[in-house]
Amino acid sequence: MSPLSSEEIIGEARRALDVEIRGLQGLQPRLDASFVAAVREMFACKGRIVVAGMGKSGHIGTKIAATLASTGTPALFLHPGEAIHGDLGMVTPQDLALVLSNSGHTEEVLRLLGPLRRMGVKVIAMTGNVQSELAKRADLHLDVGVAQEACPLGLAPTASTTAALAMGDTLAVCLLRLRNFKAEDYALFHPGGSLGKKLMTVVADIMETGDKVPVVPHDMLLRDVIPVLQDKHYGVTCVVDGAGRLAGSFSMGDLTRLHLQQADLAFLAQAIERHMHADPKAVAPDLLAARALHIMETHHIRALFVVDEGHRPVGIIGLYETLRAVDY
Repeated sequence: MSPLSSEEIIGEARRALDVEIRGLQGLQPRLDASFVAAVREMFACKGRIVVAGMGKSGHIGTKIAATLASTGTPALFLHPGEAIHGDLGMVTPQDLALVLSNSGHTEEVLRLLGPLRRMGVKVIAMTGNVQSELAKRADLHLDVGVAQEACPLGLAPTASTTAALAMGDTLAVCLLRLRNFKAEDYALFHPGGSLGKKLMTVVADIMETGDKVPVVPHDMLLRDVIPVLQDKHYGVTCVVDGAGRLAGSFSMGDLTRLHLQQADLAFLAQAIERHMHADPKAVAPDLLAARALHIMETHHIRALFVVDEGHRPVGIIGLYETLRAVDY
């Protein structure tokens, strides 16, 4: 039998989460001038952000370096133990160091400071001890200290590593905004897997073209539009003006509503422009398919017309086909 009941296990888990949450909340008041200065130094860096840390801080540093690199800030992780045995050769004077140590007294980390200083590399320290040697010797210091660890023994780095990870994420997010980093940029660094598929697929990759696109002229009679709606599986057609530009849309749903509202079928002898929806939603061929899907879901529509620079219809995409394409 387990020494803890189910209720006690849930209680312990909630206690641990409460400690972690309080640790994160404690970071917010420390987002001060030092944080702003750190972001600006990282943004101005002409080389790479070299992230270093030992033990659990090293694991967090590895993730921070990866997040920075994937969001537009060149970065790498440097293991302090390997660094002092030759890997410092990877560092250049154009780089900037982001050094992690919860205690701020980690020997291997402190041994990096002298060589980095001689190379002209600025150091941003991230510690949980503002009075530590690392905090004092760094050019800038970010305080990620927590009142207690989630570990009931107060020994295993838990809340402290969460705080450091969160601070790294805030740095990456601020830098992302400063660089005006877009989803298309993110896609360049994530070409593999379902995420890459989602980010690399554009409307032109999945749209139907040519005769498969339902298009009718603005002066076509409604009775002649019906076969177009029936032959194309989208249940909607785009309406173009005399210059071939997208002017409106008309769907099977619109036809049904007209039928219910009219006393007879005389409306079928009227031009479609009298009943079309003007200025329908349309997208460009180079738009990310995921963004096109968001438009369809937001506006509750099942198809989107694709137009060229002259606003002429060149394709159409459907909701379900787009869902499959971005692998949702």
